[in-house]
Amino acid sequence: MKRLLSFMALALTLAAPAQAQSSHLARIAARHELRVCIWPDYYSISYRNPKTQQLSGIDIDMAQALAADLKVPLRFVDSSFARLIDDVSQDQCDIAMFAIGITAARSEKLRFTRPYLSSDIYAIASKSSRRIRSWDDIDKPGVVVAVAKGTLHEPIMREKLKQATLLVTATPQGREEEVQSGRADVFMTDFPFSRRMLETTDWARLVAPVSTYHMTSYAYAMQKGDDPWFERVERFMAESRRNGQLMAAIHRYKLDPIAVRD
Repeated sequence: MKRLLSFMALALTLAAPAQAQSSHLARIAARHELRVCIWPDYYSISYRNPKTQQLSGIDIDMAQALAADLKVPLRFVDSSFARLIDDVSQDQCDIAMFAIGITAARSEKLRFTRPYLSSDIYAIASKSSRRIRSWDDIDKPGVVVAVAKGTLHEPIMREKLKQATLLVTATPQGREEEVQSGRADVFMTDFPFSRRMLETTDWARLVAPVSTYHMTSYAYAMQKGDDPWFERVERFMAESRRNGQLMAAIHRYKLDPIAVRD
């Protein structure tokens, strides 16, 4: 028994340096660069202005703060919700920072930080639509509801819709085009993206649920099995909560209604 315990202790001792060496934390230091996956169309989160090509949003600010905390340069890597799991799992980036909804399917493949935002689902219809005037008009026969492939709205609406027809578009832009053209009646989104539609278009109208429909917590995502890197990011997030940096960024981008306050 003593020999077995000694062997196990030795194995753990040898495993610790190996884990530290293979950790993203060690590789970031060796590479002298933090790679952060973003979805550059996410308004108030990680948005690239099509005119200036400048990035802005809460997770752009927080990624910059994390890189500064690690004392390394930052490189953004364009990703999307459809490519999220592959990009993180195949090491295209060290961490994904674009308000990623925590779902059961994603949690099987990725490790999430403590949530910092939480949003319900909202619908966007055309101002000219006569069919959709309120949330109760959505799940009706003949109504077409668009969602983007790979977003959390796809499995949720597939489960929830009983009478309306679900249309899954290849891209987030596709769902907007379907509604604007009249081929779909609404598309489903969240609080940040709904703000983009209202502030940057003249045709979109918000249709909000009368009560909570389906709340989703948002966090950052990274590979599983890398405790040193996960714990380092969690320490950074905990400190950003304590010193007010996180709430300042939330307020800066008008995301106060969906902030996780605990």
